[in-house]
Amino acid sequence: MSYRSLAADRVYKATTDDLQPERKNSVSTVFKKAFGTLSSSPRRRLSEPLMSGVTVIGTGNINTPLRKMPTSAISEEASLLSGMRSETLEEVELTGVRPSLPAVRTFTRGNTGVEEVYVDTDNGPLCVAVQGDRSKPPILTYHDLGLNYVTSFQTFFNYCEMRTLMSNFCVYHVNAPGQEEGAAPLSDDYVFPSMDELANQLDHVLRYFGLESVVGLGVGAGGNILARFAYRQPTKVEALCLINVVPTTAGWIEYGYQKLNARYLKSKGMTQGVMDYLMWHHFGKGTEERNHDLARVYREYFEHSVHPGNLAAFIDSYVKRTDLPISRSTPTVESFPAGRRPSMTTTLQMPIINVCGALSPHQEDTVILNSRLDPTKSSWMKVSDCSMVLEEVPQKMCEALRLFLQGLGYVISKSIKQSASKDSVRSSPWPFRITENPLTA
Repeated sequence: MSYRSLAADRVYKATTDDLQPERKNSVSTVFKKAFGTLSSSPRRRLSEPLMSGVTVIGTGNINTPLRKMPTSAISEEASLLSGMRSETLEEVELTGVRPSLPAVRTFTRGNTGVEEVYVDTDNGPLCVAVQGDRSKPPILTYHDLGLNYVTSFQTFFNYCEMRTLMSNFCVYHVNAPGQEEGAAPLSDDYVFPSMDELANQLDHVLRYFGLESVVGLGVGAGGNILARFAYRQPTKVEALCLINVVPTTAGWIEYGYQKLNARYLKSKGMTQGVMDYLMWHHFGKGTEERNHDLARVYREYFEHSVHPGNLAAFIDSYVKRTDLPISRSTPTVESFPAGRRPSMTTTLQMPIINVCGALSPHQEDTVILNSRLDPTKSSWMKVSDCSMVLEEVPQKMCEALRLFLQGLGYVISKSIKQSASKDSVRSSPWPFRITENPLTA
């Protein structure tokens, strides 16, 4: 026994019976009847359906007709439309087209205000580029593999906000032996200094320029050299800003790649494999998709402006680096020879900001370095969406460096400067550093 729903039949008939006659006609006939009737009868009520079987929904109840627009509103709209003036287009003759291309990014040497000085050291002359007034507080920089002071720091220090900040400091850019632009090939009998010897060369630089202490800014291999110098000469380094620094020795994979790169650089020059490794070292993965123009500029620089033999010597020295002898743990008396008093800690004691790019291949190495630093005097900062921090996001690094220098006592507000006494302020012009709190004096 089966049951049949009568409600379904009623719904079906109610929705289809009235439309049955219309199906005999074509689509064009239906539209002609609907719109033709509407145009021929302007006084047709809005509640009446245009087609049979189609219900017009009103503002309230289904059977309630739509209200007509008030006559005052129609007259107001007509007056507004009549008051509008039609704008006429004037004919312009095109006389010529001048294409405007964006400026091509290049690395230029010899900027105004930069003086290159060669300092004699135990391992040969060292090129130091001085930028700014030497009477102002010093900042010492050191570059990474395959770069020099121009390619590492020119964009960052020429940034608009950084230029205003650095007008109150003197920057000393140190170049590794034979890495400056246009450097002569290193002789075959020249022994390239080790990482520790490169750090000892900085002592000659400070003595040559008469600097008591500096604020260090190092990237990659240059940051490793500055950290070694700060460990051996803690009184001569006031603070450190380290970017993508590796504190450990080279692993087997890095050692194999770097030794192979050094061999190709000495025998065949700058090959595609060496260039790809340098791009990975600086930018990580996905460089072409993330910043195509910047990657193109650095590829052209590595191909045409880098001396292969000099870079191979620097790579050999970097891949043979020893582990940074710093640790957060306190050494025991038994670990020292008899008669030698152990220090309270073996880590760096100056303020340090440890920076890494979120896309950098050296991010884990910066975490290891952070685990060896004093947490009360160091800060670890990861910058998102970049690997080469100074090139890709100079605005973020400029703000971080400004706050870091402000924490050291530099670039403070003018209100504190006016309230500070003359005895507690450096003799150098603004910015200055407070040696004692003037508010408690």
